[in-house]
Amino acid sequence: MAYKISDECIMCGACAAECPVSAISEGDGKYVIDADTCVECGSCENVCPVGAPSAE
Repeated sequence: MAYKISDECIMCGACAAECPVSAISEGDGKYVIDADTCVECGSCENVCPVGAPSAE
């Protein structure tokens, strides 16, 4: 199941920089993950300072 980013996102961009398949982009008030591109590696979850990304 693809990862999602919660409203806890502080727009730091750490997750986008860490994503190996560039599935994360800047959205409206938070970063968003393209579910079709996400490979469920967990890199975004591991680097996020507020724990916003999580598996659905």
